[in-house]
Amino acid sequence: MIKKKKYKLLALGLLFDGIGMLSFMMPGIGEFTDLIWAPIAGWLMTRMYKGNPGKIAGLIAFIEEIVPGLDVIPSFTLMWLYTYVFAANKYITIEED
Repeated sequence: MIKKKKYKLLALGLLFDGIGMLSFMMPGIGEFTDLIWAPIAGWLMTRMYKGNPGKIAGLIAFIEEIVPGLDVIPSFTLMWLYTYVFAANKYITIEED
């Protein structure tokens, strides 16, 4: 069940990163759409990832979307990698012989 949720979050993250990058396809009006998408992206991030990491990631996603030119940063995918790859590995201990 956890594995299913894990990959559902990855799929949603890829979708949301794609939506955030769509503004590059609409020169001129794309930056206006970022004004709408930035708070939505921040809110979605806090819903996908609970606790302080989700709040921090939500703030980062908001800033990344609202600042022109930073849309290329895949914040949802990076948060997924942090949660399920990098942070998950910090609990794995290496046994010494």
